[in-house]
Amino acid sequence: MINPVGSDALKPLFVYAAEQHQALTREAQTLPQILISSQAAGNAVMMGGGYFSPLSGFMSLADALSVADTMRMTDGRFFPVPILCLLEDADAIRDAKRIALRDPNLDGNPILAVMDVEAIEEVSEAQMVLMTEQVYRTTDPEHPGVAAFNSQGRFAVSGPIQVLNFSYFQSEFPDTFRTAVEIRHEIAERGWKRIVAFQTRNPMHLAHEELCHIAMDRLDCDGLVIHMLLGKLKPGDIPAPVRDAAIRKMVELYFAPNSAMVTGYGFDMLYAGPREAVLHAYFRQNMGATHFIIGRDHAGVGDYYGAFDAQSIFDEAVPEGALQIEIFKADHTAYSKKLDRVVMMCEAPDHTKEDFVLLSGTKVREMLGNGIAPPPEFSRPEVAQILMDYYQSID
Repeated sequence: MINPVGSDALKPLFVYAAEQHQALTREAQTLPQILISSQAAGNAVMMGGGYFSPLSGFMSLADALSVADTMRMTDGRFFPVPILCLLEDADAIRDAKRIALRDPNLDGNPILAVMDVEAIEEVSEAQMVLMTEQVYRTTDPEHPGVAAFNSQGRFAVSGPIQVLNFSYFQSEFPDTFRTAVEIRHEIAERGWKRIVAFQTRNPMHLAHEELCHIAMDRLDCDGLVIHMLLGKLKPGDIPAPVRDAAIRKMVELYFAPNSAMVTGYGFDMLYAGPREAVLHAYFRQNMGATHFIIGRDHAGVGDYYGAFDAQSIFDEAVPEGALQIEIFKADHTAYSKKLDRVVMMCEAPDHTKEDFVLLSGTKVREMLGNGIAPPPEFSRPEVAQILMDYYQSID
């Protein structure tokens, strides 16, 4: 199986040993405690599950700035985006050496992790601007990722962490949430050697389904891991339980047995386009995938990124040898009326726009909300029914 990034073995930060977990939970109640942001909580969950291996905790300001600028930490290790724990006020932990991090996403704000504090550093506005520009390629406050990143505060608390739970992801999505450790184990149990991963924050329509089949066929893969984001999205995106149901129905009906896994991970979407695409590839290698599909405007939002910037960054900016996972570069896929099948649009040069079945997201939402299924060339009827039921329930 492919090695994790920069190591021979995963280094999950979750405390699995029962006695150690119990002792740490008791100790955490006696420590100074802080309520962290949703983005920081997602970072902790990802580190706990081994996805961000071999990170040992939240980055120092120097490492975060270096990563934003060069995708390398100050010691030379590769990482695509800053992993920070930013606070609005650090007075309560100013002299603390060890603290408990409370979860903002669960009632009662239970303790999510314990941190050994190495530094508490104030981040200047210029430094925030630098990191924002490098990671998001914009400082526009209307960009949802920019807004979320800059709303967290200006005090960076860094140091190694020990993770005690996986927030709401494990309890709300018990059949879907999986750590990188668990996915590696299941891949091994299934006997897969070549594995392609597919990222989604949306339901999968026919074009997405067929793109996965195309990638599996061309890469000669044994299996597909559909790996959906379960964390916070922007307003208007379809909730994770609905996406989960729709994707599971598609896999049940249209994929061969033992050819696809439906899984999810706990993280808030950054909408950082190219940089987030590299992060997605990073943690897909950690979970055991040998290949990763990146299509048009991967992890983008609005018009902030070029259609294929998330592909070109791997050739132009990712340090050579930093990742072993291979990128399957895909174009927009759509149903061809001429060929009577789904194709990548770049592979049909004799087609005009009218030769494809193309529907805007707005049009699809309108149809589903009115109880009208999109044409079968766009969406499987069983998937469309799940989505119609959702949209009609929110009217």
